[in-house]
Amino acid sequence: MPTLEEAFALAADDSGLAVVSSVRADATVQASLVNVGVLTHPATGQPALGFVTYGKVKLANLRARPQLAVTFRKGWQWATVEGTAELVGPDDPQGWLADTEQLRLLLREVFTAAGGTHDDWDEYDRVMAEQRRTVVLIAPTRVYSNG
Repeated sequence: MPTLEEAFALAADDSGLAVVSSVRADATVQASLVNVGVLTHPATGQPALGFVTYGKVKLANLRARPQLAVTFRKGWQWATVEGTAELVGPDDPQGWLADTEQLRLLLREVFTAAGGTHDDWDEYDRVMAEQRRTVVLIAPTRVYSNG
Protein backbone atom coordinates (compact mmCIF):
# COMPACT_ATOMS: atom_id res chain seq x y z
CA MET A 1 0.00 0.00 0.00
CA PRO A 2 1.51 3.38 -1.00
CA THR A 3 2.00 6.27 1.39
CA LEU A 4 0.31 9.65 1.05
CA GLU A 5 3.58 11.16 -0.17
CA GLU A 6 4.06 8.40 -2.77
CA ALA A 7 0.54 8.98 -4.07
CA PHE A 8 1.15 12.73 -4.38
CA ALA A 9 4.52 12.16 -6.06
CA LEU A 10 2.69 10.83 -9.12
CA ALA A 11 1.36 14.33 -9.80
CA ALA A 12 4.34 16.34 -8.57
CA ASP A 13 5.48 17.14 -12.12
CA ASP A 14 1.94 18.21 -13.02
CA SER A 15 1.31 20.91 -10.35
CA GLY A 16 -0.38 18.40 -8.07
CA LEU A 17 -3.29 17.88 -10.48
CA ALA A 18 -5.69 15.26 -9.20
CA VAL A 19 -9.29 14.20 -9.68
CA VAL A 20 -11.41 14.74 -6.57
CA SER A 21 -14.60 12.67 -6.45
CA SER A 22 -17.41 13.52 -4.05
CA VAL A 23 -21.10 12.63 -3.80
CA ARG A 24 -24.00 14.84 -4.90
CA ALA A 25 -27.35 15.01 -3.12
CA ASP A 26 -28.83 12.55 -5.67
CA ALA A 27 -26.05 10.04 -4.80
CA THR A 28 -24.24 10.46 -8.14
CA VAL A 29 -20.50 11.09 -8.24
CA GLN A 30 -19.19 14.57 -8.96
CA ALA A 31 -15.56 14.69 -10.15
CA SER A 32 -13.37 17.79 -10.43
CA LEU A 33 -9.80 18.33 -11.54
CA VAL A 34 -8.00 20.37 -8.87
CA ASN A 35 -4.49 21.20 -7.65
CA VAL A 36 -3.85 19.20 -4.48
CA GLY A 37 -0.90 19.39 -2.12
CA VAL A 38 0.42 17.50 0.89
CA LEU A 39 0.83 19.54 4.06
CA THR A 40 0.84 19.18 7.81
CA HIS A 41 -2.66 19.56 9.23
CA PRO A 42 -2.62 22.78 11.30
CA ALA A 43 -4.57 21.24 14.19
CA THR A 44 -3.42 17.62 14.31
CA GLY A 45 0.15 17.88 13.03
CA GLN A 46 -0.51 14.85 10.81
CA PRO A 47 0.02 14.68 7.03
CA ALA A 48 -3.04 15.72 5.05
CA LEU A 49 -4.06 16.56 1.53
CA GLY A 50 -5.35 20.03 0.84
CA PHE A 51 -6.95 21.98 -1.96
CA VAL A 52 -8.79 25.26 -2.31
CA THR A 53 -12.32 25.51 -3.68
CA TYR A 54 -15.43 27.65 -3.81
CA GLY A 55 -18.95 27.41 -5.09
CA LYS A 56 -22.27 27.09 -3.34
CA VAL A 57 -23.18 23.62 -4.67
CA LYS A 58 -19.77 21.96 -4.26
CA LEU A 59 -19.41 23.22 -0.69
CA ALA A 60 -22.98 22.22 0.18
CA ASN A 61 -22.24 18.70 -1.12
CA LEU A 62 -19.04 18.46 0.94
CA ARG A 63 -20.79 19.73 4.07
CA ALA A 64 -23.56 17.14 3.73
CA ARG A 65 -21.42 14.25 2.48
CA PRO A 66 -17.75 14.89 3.31
CA GLN A 67 -16.43 11.52 2.10
CA LEU A 68 -14.24 11.86 -0.96
CA ALA A 69 -11.53 10.26 -3.02
CA VAL A 70 -8.51 11.96 -4.58
CA THR A 71 -6.82 10.19 -7.50
CA PHE A 72 -3.33 11.10 -8.71
CA ARG A 73 -1.86 9.68 -11.92
CA LYS A 74 1.24 9.62 -14.06
CA GLY A 75 0.71 7.76 -17.30
CA TRP A 76 -1.05 4.53 -16.41
CA GLN A 77 0.21 4.56 -12.79
CA TRP A 78 -2.38 5.88 -10.35
CA ALA A 79 -2.97 6.14 -6.61
CA THR A 80 -6.15 7.04 -4.75
CA VAL A 81 -6.43 8.61 -1.31
CA GLU A 82 -9.77 8.28 0.48
CA GLY A 83 -10.78 10.40 3.43
CA THR A 84 -13.21 12.87 4.92
CA ALA A 85 -13.23 16.53 3.95
CA GLU A 86 -12.71 19.12 6.65
CA LEU A 87 -13.75 22.55 5.39
CA VAL A 88 -11.93 25.65 6.59
CA GLY A 89 -13.17 28.98 5.31
CA PRO A 90 -15.19 32.12 5.93
CA ASP A 91 -18.42 30.08 6.10
CA ASP A 92 -16.79 27.04 7.70
CA PRO A 93 -14.89 28.19 10.80
CA GLN A 94 -12.84 25.74 12.82
CA GLY A 95 -12.10 26.10 16.52
CA TRP A 96 -8.37 25.75 15.86
CA LEU A 97 -8.39 28.61 13.34
CA ALA A 98 -8.02 31.79 15.35
CA ASP A 99 -8.79 34.48 12.78
CA THR A 100 -8.90 35.60 9.15
CA GLU A 101 -5.12 36.08 9.15
CA GLN A 102 -4.62 32.37 9.85
CA LEU A 103 -7.06 31.53 7.05
CA ARG A 104 -5.17 33.83 4.67
CA LEU A 105 -1.91 32.04 5.48
CA LEU A 106 -3.52 28.59 5.23
CA LEU A 107 -4.90 29.40 1.76
CA ARG A 108 -1.36 30.33 0.69
CA GLU A 109 0.13 27.21 2.28
CA VAL A 110 -2.27 24.89 0.47
CA PHE A 111 -1.68 26.69 -2.84
CA THR A 112 2.10 26.43 -2.55
CA ALA A 113 1.94 22.81 -1.30
CA ALA A 114 0.28 21.99 -4.62
CA GLY A 115 3.15 23.63 -6.48
CA GLY A 116 1.50 27.00 -6.99
CA THR A 117 3.40 30.27 -7.17
CA HIS A 118 2.16 33.83 -7.45
CA ASP A 119 3.75 37.10 -8.52
CA ASP A 120 1.45 39.24 -6.37
CA TRP A 121 0.46 37.67 -3.05
CA ASP A 122 -1.64 40.70 -2.07
CA GLU A 123 -3.73 40.17 -5.21
CA TYR A 124 -3.98 36.44 -4.46
CA ASP A 125 -5.18 37.19 -0.92
CA ARG A 126 -7.73 39.73 -2.20
CA VAL A 127 -9.21 37.30 -4.75
CA MET A 128 -9.38 34.45 -2.21
CA ALA A 129 -11.27 36.70 0.21
CA GLU A 130 -13.61 38.14 -2.45
CA GLN A 131 -14.50 34.67 -3.74
CA ARG A 132 -14.86 33.32 -0.20
CA ARG A 133 -12.49 30.46 -1.03
CA THR A 134 -12.44 27.50 1.32
CA VAL A 135 -9.62 25.11 2.17
CA VAL A 136 -10.50 21.43 2.02
CA LEU A 137 -8.25 19.28 4.23
CA ILE A 138 -8.34 15.50 3.91
CA ALA A 139 -6.89 13.20 6.55
CA PRO A 140 -6.28 9.95 4.68
CA THR A 141 -8.20 6.88 5.81
CA ARG A 142 -7.11 4.65 2.92
CA VAL A 143 -4.43 4.87 0.22
CA TYR A 144 -4.21 2.36 -2.63
CA SER A 145 -2.82 2.12 -6.15
CA ASN A 146 -2.36 -0.10 -9.17
CA GLY A 147 1.28 -0.70 -8.53
